[in-house]
Amino acid sequence: IEFSIFLTSSSSGIISTTLLVGTDGVEKMSKSLGNYIALNDPPFEMYGKTMSIPDELIYDYFLLTTDLSPAEIEQIKKQLQDPNVNPRDLKRKLAWELVRMYHGVEAANKAQDEFDKIFVKKEIPDEIEEFEIDSKDEKIRLVDLLVHTKLASSKSEAKRLIQLGGVSIDGNRINDIDTIVELKESFVIKVGKRKFLRIKPKIKN
Repeated sequence: IEFSIFLTSSSSGIISTTLLVGTDGVEKMSKSLGNYIALNDPPFEMYGKTMSIPDELIYDYFLLTTDLSPAEIEQIKKQLQDPNVNPRDLKRKLAWELVRMYHGVEAANKAQDEFDKIFVKKEIPDEIEEFEIDSKDEKIRLVDLLVHTKLASSKSEAKRLIQLGGVSIDGNRINDIDTIVELKESFVIKVGKRKFLRIKPKIKN
């Protein structure tokens, strides 16, 4: 399920539809294009995707995807026209409202706090999925690690992610596709903007 919503109205036998543009701000929202927000996305993922939309889509998203009243929507429109209002603040409200609608207030507050921690304060989130890795060796190629943990679907994708600067370990960006990772103690690997995984080595004798 995704936010590819059609609003229909009938006048004189004519039905008009309003298409929701995807998070890329170009194409209509579509899973195949990867520019969608799914209704069953985890709270943090839903919040982060919403924060990535272009500013010019803020009003449309409020209008087409939230349950705010017409008066509230009109107030949003006025704020967007006010040069003293930062669109980012309204986008934060939009992201919060969407998470609140599908996951509840507590989840919305938590998603916002996590987003701020990662993207504003540049910290590591409190809750990170863990992956215990068994290895006869104390080292592994980063490319192989990304594939093994499913952070990348293939070695070619893993190399591309590294070359584009999308991979970091304990906050240190990795750019060398030949990087060797030591498996002596746990560490946090980050891929892209929102994927975090704590690696817990389990050395075999």
